[in-house]
Parts: sequence; C-alpha cells; structure tokens
Amino acid sequence: MQNDIDNMGSMITLAAEPWCIRERAIDPARRFLHETLFTLGNGYIGMRGTPEEGSHGRKDTLEGTYLNGFHDTEAIHYPENAYGLARINEFMLNVPNAKRIDLFVDGERFALDSGRVEAYERMLDFRTGLLTRSLEWTSNSGKRVRIVSRRLVCMARKHVAAVEYAVTPLNFSGTVRIVAAIDADVTNLQAGDDPRVGSAISGPSLQLVERRLDASSQLVLQRTRHSGFLLASATDAMLAGGKQAPVSALEGGHAFDVDAGQGQTVTLHKFIAYASSRDMLEAEVADFAGAEAARARTIGFEALAAEQAAYLAQFWDEADVGIDGDDALQQGVHFNQFHLLQSVGRDGKTNIAAKGVTGEGYEGHYFWDTEIYVFPFFLFSRPEIARALLQYRYNGLPKARERARQMAHAKGALYPWRTIAGEECSAYFPAGSAQYHINADVAYSIRLYLLATGDFDFIAQYGAEIVLETARIWIGLGSYDRQGRFCINEVTGPDEYTALVNNNYYTNAMARMHMTFAADVAARLRAERPDDYARVAAAIGLEPVELDAFRAASSAMNLPYDAELGIHEQDDSFLSKKPWDFAATPQENYPLLLHYHPLVIYRHQVCKQADVVLALLLLSDQFALDDKRRDFDFYERVTTHDSSLSSCIFSVIAAEVGYRDKAYAYFMETARLDLDNTHANTEYGVHTAAMAGTWLGVAYGFAGMRLDDGGLRFAPTLPYQWRAYRFKLHVRGALLEVAVDAGGADYRLLQGERLALAHRGKAFELNATQNSIRMGDLA
Repeated sequence: MQNDIDNMGSMITLAAEPWCIRERAIDPARRFLHETLFTLGNGYIGMRGTPEEGSHGRKDTLEGTYLNGFHDTEAIHYPENAYGLARINEFMLNVPNAKRIDLFVDGERFALDSGRVEAYERMLDFRTGLLTRSLEWTSNSGKRVRIVSRRLVCMARKHVAAVEYAVTPLNFSGTVRIVAAIDADVTNLQAGDDPRVGSAISGPSLQLVERRLDASSQLVLQRTRHSGFLLASATDAMLAGGKQAPVSALEGGHAFDVDAGQGQTVTLHKFIAYASSRDMLEAEVADFAGAEAARARTIGFEALAAEQAAYLAQFWDEADVGIDGDDALQQGVHFNQFHLLQSVGRDGKTNIAAKGVTGEGYEGHYFWDTEIYVFPFFLFSRPEIARALLQYRYNGLPKARERARQMAHAKGALYPWRTIAGEECSAYFPAGSAQYHINADVAYSIRLYLLATGDFDFIAQYGAEIVLETARIWIGLGSYDRQGRFCINEVTGPDEYTALVNNNYYTNAMARMHMTFAADVAARLRAERPDDYARVAAAIGLEPVELDAFRAASSAMNLPYDAELGIHEQDDSFLSKKPWDFAATPQENYPLLLHYHPLVIYRHQVCKQADVVLALLLLSDQFALDDKRRDFDFYERVTTHDSSLSSCIFSVIAAEVGYRDKAYAYFMETARLDLDNTHANTEYGVHTAAMAGTWLGVAYGFAGMRLDDGGLRFAPTLPYQWRAYRFKLHVRGALLEVAVDAGGADYRLLQGERLALAHRGKAFELNATQNSIRMGDLA
C-alpha cells in the first residue's frame, strides 16, 4: 500500500486557536519544527514532540529528552592559546528516551512512514498540559487501528512524566503487541558551522553502568563521561484491555501481547522518572527514580492529569495575558507563556536556558537573558520562581569569584556570560566574556525584586552578598581619565556586532546603577540589620572605603553623549565608524554573523540588537522623552535585529515615544516568532528571551508600566488592532488586575490590603474600601 504521509500536509500551518496548538496532518517539511513546538516540560524534564514510536532512522528529526542543568563537560581546545581563556565547556545532554513505545499489529510494525495514515490530529493544550495525538492507520496488509496517545510532564512532580497509549482494532480481531522501552542509545546534535544549533561534540557522553528489568519496571543507570554525574532513567508500565499473555522481558523493555477483538481498546500506561546525582546523593539516585515511577503508577494517569490541570489553572488565573481582537496573537502569547513555565528552573540550582528544554541550541547554556528578559515575567506572575532564579545566582558565587581571579580582579565576583554550572563556557571572548554587563544585569534583577516584593529578608540573607561582590568588579575594571571621568574600557555591551570598546553606554549606565544600589543596600543593612551587615562584611572582607569608592565612581561615570546629534553614543568610537551599507546587503546575508568575519562587522556602525535602546527601558527615569525619541530614531536605522532579543525592546520604546505602528510591528515580530519560525531556527529550540519579551511588550510597552524608586506607574495605550487587553501583577504582596479598552483603563485590587500606583501621572491608592478605579484617558 502506498504511503500517503508525504502528501498529507505540505502547506500545513497551525490553526489560530487561543489555548492550544493543533496540527491536523503531518507535514514532513515542518516535522523538525513541530517537534520543538510540541515539546512538553516542567522546568526540569523536557521532551520534544516526537512520536512515541520513534523516528525509525529519519534524518529530519531530533529525538530529544533533556534535564535542565544535567550536563557533561569537555575541554576547550585553542590552536592559539592565551591566559585566562575559558577552559571547560558545559553542555546539556540528550538523555535516554523513556517515552519510547513500539506497536505491532499482527506482527506488522506501526510507523507513520509506512502503511497509510487515514486520519490524524495532534494537539498541545495549554490549559491541561497534555499532548494528545489521535490517528487511524491501515497497515500494508489492510488492518486498520485507531491509536490515541496522551502525554504529560508533571508540573507538580519535578522528576515524573507519563504516557497513555490506547490501541483499538477497527476492522479485525488479532494480536496487538505493545513494547514499552527505554532507548538509551542517544547522542547530541552536532552544531556544524552554526554555533546556535547544538554542541561541537561527537559520539555518546553517557556510559552504561547497569540496566535492570523487573516484572513491569525497568531502570537504566548511566554515568556522564567527564562530569561524572550518575543518571537514572526509570519506567513502570501497566496494560489494560483484551486477553493478555504474560509480559515478556526484552533487551531494553517489556513486551505486552494481547488478543484484542474488533472495537476493543487496549491501553498501556507508562510512568517515567529521571533523577541524577546533580539533584541528590549518588547512592540515592537509582532507588529514588524507581520509587518515583512506581508512585506515579499507583497514583494513575487520570489523577496525574487532573493534578496537572489544577496546577495550570492556578498559573493561568494569575499569569494570563488576555487579548481581545486577534486569535492568532492570543495563541502566540499563551504559547510563549506556557513554554516559559515549562522551561524555567525553580529549585535554586537551575536557571532557564536560551532554548529552554526544547532543543540543544546554544548547548543548553544560561545567559543574561534570564535577568533582563525572563525574570520580570516571573517576578510579576510567580514571584517564588523569580526568587529561585536569584538563588541560582547566589549558589553560583563561588565559581564567579574564581572567574574574577582568573580575570585579574583581586576582589569580587564575575558571573560568566554563558554557563550551566558556573564555569565560563564562552570560547569566543570578544562577544562573550567581554560582556561584563552581566554583573549589573544580575544586580538589576535583585533591585527590581526588592522594589516589587519588599522582601528585604532575601537581600539580607543572599542578595547583599551578590550585589556587593559583583559591584567590586567595576572598581577593579574601571579607572579615572584626565578629565576625572570614571571610564570602563575594553568591554562588549549587549550588541554583539560591536565588541571590545571603551565606555559602552549600556555597561557604564548599568554599572552606575549597580554601584549606587550596592552602597544603598549596605547602608540600609547597616542601619536596620547591623548583625547581618557584620556577617556579610566579614564573609567578603568588605571595607567602608569600598562603599565610598562605589559612590564616587557612580557620580563620575562617563556616559557618552553626542550633543550635535542629541543622542547617547553607544561607545566612544561608534559614531566614528563607517555605517553599514544595508542597501548593498542581500537579504540572504542575514544574519550577518553567518556571512561576514567578525572584524568586518566590528569595523562598521551596525547593531545586532538593542543596546542603548535597552538602557532607555531599564533606566527609564533617567532619560527625557525627547532623548528617547532621538535615540530610537538613530539606532533603529543601524540595527539588523539579527538577535531575537531585539524586537521586543524596540517595541516597548516605540510605544513610549508615540510610534504606535512601529510598536505594534515590532511586537508582532516577537509574539509569534517561534510559532511562525521567523528566525528560521526554531527547530533547534524556542527563543525563551523573545517569549518573555512578548510579556514585556504588553506590560512595559502598551500598558506603559514602570517600577522604580518613584513607585509603580502606568501609561496605557490600546493598539488599533485590539478591542481590549488585560493582565495581572503581583506587587508588594498584592495582586493587581489591569484591563484596558477603548474607553480607558481599569485597575482592580484582587488580593492585598492596599497598593499605591499612578496612571499617566495621577497617583492613587487601591485598598479594601476602594479596590478598583476607572481611568479614562489613554494616549
């Protein structure tokens, strides 16, 4: 029988449904991409949206399962060496595929690429967290079956996932064999010439230690080749329906044989658990994983599914951004929020990778994207997750101190630009390790956390040490010039197309904020909690003269400004460079980094992403509106937006300066970036920073939200394309709902005693007596 799968959906796109993504046919051209989009995760486990039955040798697929933070290491080899270069790379591993299920119908193996697929639908539901696939398939001998599978990765159970796999003979009675396996023969994707794709390793990094099979359970123990972590992959399976034969133990799994009558459904439930010695003592790993899988079996799939739906109901009740007037956009917003929740570490030991847990792009590394792009979304929707992300940075201080010493800093801590467990993994230092601004980015997130939560206990226990240790780096790095200006030389700002410059505006402005905040935190700690101040000062050897140095450097900071153009210069040399010839650059030569030597790019006036424009947002109260408009106009002309981090920031500032059409266009580039694969590399993983940028675009952009020393304020606008939008915020123990329509904005206090805020400069307070207010003026 001819295989019709290649003719089923050559032009398939995902329907615009607000609460799910759904495919109604298999499109071979989009198979790799959809594996990313249909990924399930819980912040620890990530399972790409590949079928349970595997790929059967196809090349246009990536069978990937990942554990956030679980990695191997390898030495970085430099043909030309230099002191202080990063020495060890950490890379996320593809771990055993424990969801593997093989189906045989009267001896014929089911595969999507053989026989005939008569009907097909797959849906990822953002409200239930279930990936459901239903299809009807006719074998080459004419036997027709219905297959319905449901998959979940438990949000409330860090180590657990489960699969329900139901098979119904439709036109025959016969033998159905279902094999529940753990495929441990896995490797990582090789990056090739594109550093954004995967890792540079070849061959397996997991070495088999032991494989155990019991009556219905199995366990695979493996050890990483270099990092030495022990990994346990465990399953427990049970079958219901039909006349069952005794279970057969096979190499790699269990075979369940059933005599099934026509119309009779046979259902396998498979419960999965992963654990590693990065999470617990090595001696506990195997027993823990086995017990978690067994416990999940006792609970049952339906109860796990109900638990999942309840978890997500609470999440959406407080995190949902609702948009009235565009289902495709609403789908994109929900998709982004769902994947952020699936990808973020929440145990204080892990962070959120650039690709989450959906693929191997950037080797699973964490970047400063977390603090500047992702952190605000969780801070205002799930503040406990935001706190855990800061805890991750605290736990990384020892490695950051080591890195500071390698970089010739006698004191302080220097966070790595890209890492998993704390090592600097950037082998190309001009666009990586030279981005010292990450220290200020971490401090910025701590400052924002304090403003949003008032949680000074966290500052006293953890945050002060981070802020003070990282602030020391600026004193060691910078110096005073002959005019008495504090200068920071030979660094790279957020814009990776401009490297190793003097006085990058973003870096200097953020360093000024950082040192001022560090001195303020120390002063408050000394005044309000002298014991905590004494403890922190003793732990890091802090001297009062250092605090004076912070304030002096802050007040003398060199912040480049061109009076003739009326703009803030990106750095001392940016305006003296030859502008990039955009008119002569063919479209296929973007992104520039894949088609031009770095030196060619560095010599030109061209930006990969928001740099000065990002400073306009983060330090908003330090700029006049006219300055913001002039900066936006200038830097928009020279920015390629080759980075997925860029468009959302330009959208926010465009909204603030009154460029409503541009704000919306940039926002739309971000909101469906992965669903529409606009950067043409989503198959290797989603873009988590851009996903969080969608939230920034609504809250910071269209709603004009800012939170700084002046308090919480809004300046909402309504895009012409929408009828209304709404979102909620956790601020200072209160839960605030903001709803904007054509007539104005409603502010409603849902939880908490009182909250002070402002609408377009009009200050007011919500409290138990007046818990809502309608403000009629929009821009």
